[in-house]
Amino acid sequence: MKEEMSMKKDLILYEGKRTLICVVAAFVYAMGVNLFIVPAGLYSGGVMGISQVIRTVLSRFFGLDFGGFDVAGLIYYMINVPLFILAFTRLGKPFFFKTLVTVTAMTTFLSVIPVTVIVEDRMAACVVGGIISGSGIGVMLRMASCSGGMDVVGLILARWKKDFSVGKAGLMLNLALYGICFFLFDVEIVVYCIIYAAVYSMAMDRVHTQNINVEANIITKADTPELEKAVFDELYRGMTKWTTQGAYTHQQSHMLYVTLSKYEVSRLKAIVHKYDPHAFIVINEGVSVDGNFLKKL
Repeated sequence: MKEEMSMKKDLILYEGKRTLICVVAAFVYAMGVNLFIVPAGLYSGGVMGISQVIRTVLSRFFGLDFGGFDVAGLIYYMINVPLFILAFTRLGKPFFFKTLVTVTAMTTFLSVIPVTVIVEDRMAACVVGGIISGSGIGVMLRMASCSGGMDVVGLILARWKKDFSVGKAGLMLNLALYGICFFLFDVEIVVYCIIYAAVYSMAMDRVHTQNINVEANIITKADTPELEKAVFDELYRGMTKWTTQGAYTHQQSHMLYVTLSKYEVSRLKAIVHKYDPHAFIVINEGVSVDGNFLKKL
């Protein structure tokens, strides 16, 4: 009983640390947007970009004065409310909780960090802002959270249709978004937005390594059905199982095989050690996977 309580405490501390890192990453993202992208009159991609366009339309065409307050963060949060419900019902409580904390932190930071001109040159703003904000999102994804918006929709669609991906969902939304910008604003702004989106995506991919595939071989003497169910419920990964025998001890054990993405490894280890602290885990990184394999965010 004491050992189980200790493992639960370690798990809470582990997830708490990752959630705190997500909050810091949200601050980094907001710094990139409010100090470089918004002052340059540019628009982010995805749901945040839609929120910024709505803010501009309300201000420019309806004459609403928000003072020095950037209302785009609040609009972004309101759009994410139904997505929170989807995340809770379809993606599990841990993912929902971290995403809720992350999006709340993003909204808060976007609202309180003053929009300040750091550089006058739009190209410099695109590059520096893209690196900073893209790195922030990449860290969130590495911590098994996300910034809401199309990340949630894309992940649900990827589970529904295996050849779909978050990238495809984001691409389709961005095409529609920049098409709207093309008619509302001038071509120059659209071009700079596309440059920013490209730098942002590259920076995010550099930090975010979760779609590097790995295979895990787990040798355990624990009763495996509960462990297998926990892996499926929390990671949405299936497992293959063999009954094995130790060559030296001749004791019977189980060998579990699972393929997953790199960022899920630490969570897998936490689940396995919850049921068997003495389990033997072998990780092989960079494997090629073909067939019915779910790519995450």
